[in-house]
Amino acid sequence: METLSSREVYSNAWMTVREDDIRRPDGSAGIYGVVDKPDYALVIPLDGDRLHLVEQFRYPLGLRRWEFCQGTAPDRVDMEATALAARELREETGLHASELVELGVLDVAPGMASQRGTVFLATGLTEGRAEREHEEQDMRTAWFSRAEFEAMIARGEITDAQSVAAYTLLLLHEARQARSAT
Repeated sequence: METLSSREVYSNAWMTVREDDIRRPDGSAGIYGVVDKPDYALVIPLDGDRLHLVEQFRYPLGLRRWEFCQGTAPDRVDMEATALAARELREETGLHASELVELGVLDVAPGMASQRGTVFLATGLTEGRAEREHEEQDMRTAWFSRAEFEAMIARGEITDAQSVAAYTLLLLHEARQARSAT
């Protein structure tokens, strides 16, 4: 596809929305609405069999949801993924990791958004004080066993697609580790 023109139709501190006029491979004209957001980091804090989650109110859904900590740098700043992961972990949970292992990349909604996320496994955790942004002041955190986490997914209590996909990346990582150990 060829982009013929592009115009910004909305912008705030977290995102921009643009409208692109395009030409398809067959020569026909089309239009795309694209949400541009900076890339994010998602962190899976793991301590033995326990996973650390955050719960917050998700305004577009009108619901409180449990998920892995995740986010972008303020004011749409691009930030190196590992540094962003450490920042999000500290900010939302107060945890510090002695090791952050990159598990993979997720595309949030590639049919309408440019945003991508890098998933990290955080281990060697020590507790500290959370440094939440103003929008995160109602956030709660808790540890859950893997069995509890999986049951919450099955019951529809965890519906955040990035968290569910990130857990799959964790399972694949652990399976690779197990195979290479044998």
